[in-house]
Order: sequence, then C-alpha cells, then structure tokens
Amino acid sequence: MTRKKRLGRGLEALLSAGNSITSSPEPMVTIQTEVATDPEMKQAEAAETSDIVHLNVFEIEDNPFQPRREFSESEIASLSESLKEHDILQPILVRIVNNRYQLISGERRLRAAVQAGWKTIPARIRVANDRLVSELAIVENLQRKDLNPIEKALSFRRYIDEHACTQEELAGRLKIDRSTLANLIRLLELPREVQKALSESKLSAGHARALLPLGEEHQQIQFCDRIQTERLSVRDTERMVAERIESEDAPEHHNGRVRRPRSHQMDTMEQALKLALGTKVKIKAGKRGKGSIVIDFANGQEFERLNDLLTGRTAQGKRAA
Repeated sequence: MTRKKRLGRGLEALLSAGNSITSSPEPMVTIQTEVATDPEMKQAEAAETSDIVHLNVFEIEDNPFQPRREFSESEIASLSESLKEHDILQPILVRIVNNRYQLISGERRLRAAVQAGWKTIPARIRVANDRLVSELAIVENLQRKDLNPIEKALSFRRYIDEHACTQEELAGRLKIDRSTLANLIRLLELPREVQKALSESKLSAGHARALLPLGEEHQQIQFCDRIQTERLSVRDTERMVAERIESEDAPEHHNGRVRRPRSHQMDTMEQALKLALGTKVKIKAGKRGKGSIVIDFANGQEFERLNDLLTGRTAQGKRAA
C-alpha cells in the first residue's frame, strides 16, 4: 500500500492543490478525510474556494505550524529557476486569519517565487482551523520530502501538547504507525548535543535510538562523538552499548570485597529489560528468592511511555480509567 493511500484520499486531494510546480492541475474536490471528523471542520471543508486568486507575496504570513525549520537554499534556487522558465502550474493554499492571508501549504514555492522576483503568486483560499492546518503541515512534509527526525518529533509533540491528545490518536489521524511516532518522540529524551547531531545528519535515527538504553547523558554524548569520529554503524553502536551496559552490571566491590555474583539468568534479564525499555533497569536480589526491579524514568512523558509499554494500555483504556 502506498503512502498516499495510507494518508487518505482527502488529504491527497487537498495537498494536490499545492503539490508540484510542473505537474498538471487537478480539479479541487471537497475534502472527505478522517482528519476532519468534527462538525466545525466539515463546515470548513465546504467553504473552500475553487477560484484562483493572485496574492501579494509579501502579504502572506508564514504557517505557524510548519514543522520544517530549515529549507535547502540550493533547492529553493532550483525551484526559482523552474518558476522563471516554466511558470507555476499549481497554486499555493492559504486561509484568512485576522483579515490576513496565512499559508497552509506551498512554502517552498512561495520562497522560490520571492527569490524569482515575483510580486504576486496564484493561490486558493480555504477555511481551516488550527488543528487541521497543523495536521496538514505535518502530512505535507511527510508525503513529499521527509523532515529530519528531530523536526518530526517536535511537530508530533507540539501537536499532542496543543490538542491534548494521545500518541495513538495522532497516529490514527495521520495514518502512520503508532510505534513509529512513539520512537520518534523518544528521541527528544536525548541530550541537546545528540539531537543537534541528528538534525545535522551526523548520525542516523537508528544510531540515536541505540543510545537511549544508556540512560546517562554523558555516556550518550560520549557515544555520539564516537559514532562520528569512528564512523560506527548502527549495529556496531548497538553492540557497544550492550557491552557498556553489561560491564556496568559486573560484580560490584564493597570495602575491598567482591559482592556475591548474581545468577547469569538475572544479569541477562536485567540487560534485556534495559534494551527493551530504553532506560536504566536494576534488578535487586534478596534472600529466599525475593527481590525487586527498579526502572528509572526522567520525566512525566517517559513515565507515560513506560506505563504504556508495561501495561499495554490503549488510548481508549486511558480515557476509561
């Protein structure tokens, strides 16, 4: 199944209004999509205009929900040259907010038009609330050119915070796998230095996920530097992280004496839990077969993530609780 099909025909139809410079125009259709399920949005969908208007490029405000933070200058320059030679065949999409035009989709084409010296740009006007615009901004970038992992994670977390929804609900509205969304948001638990390296493509999302079980920030930063200097593969990184965790679980010394070693089974279980949960885990053995399992979490969001993993609770179960 293709990504467009997963995203829904409605979003595909809407985004086709501002999807390409060189593709042929497609007729506008009323949006029928699972993204717009509330009555307010159904009413907004009917208010979309089919007529193309020409707007002053300097009177169009940025999309405040744009998840992309950086735009390639060479890409914008290439689009600008294409505009000069071939014109623009698909309009941008805007809405009216406080009597001013605000961009919904087509920021790269708008930037290219400005660079090409255009004074106006063709646009279609649509009524849309903040929630739909936020969803469309995410989908537009996911559908055409991937955001970097940190941009994706930040856009997902911002949406969840602003609209008070669960990860499962957002994944359902965007038609992406919940585990994919959750794994991306987990990257925001990493230190700022690691996030910066990930944003700059100095390491991959796979590398970054491999660092999560370490727990300690200084260790994550240390491994991040090693990945870059030694050009480690994701598999090498996972192996080295596992070795570090295993070495930390070696028998401890107390007052010059080695504590009684634990069973191999317990050590293996502790390491497996660390890798599975992506956080520090300590199994403490007591007498007569008793003991405890201690799981670390850094903040409320990580607690909720661990709670979901351990209990298997769904969003529906949370609401019913």
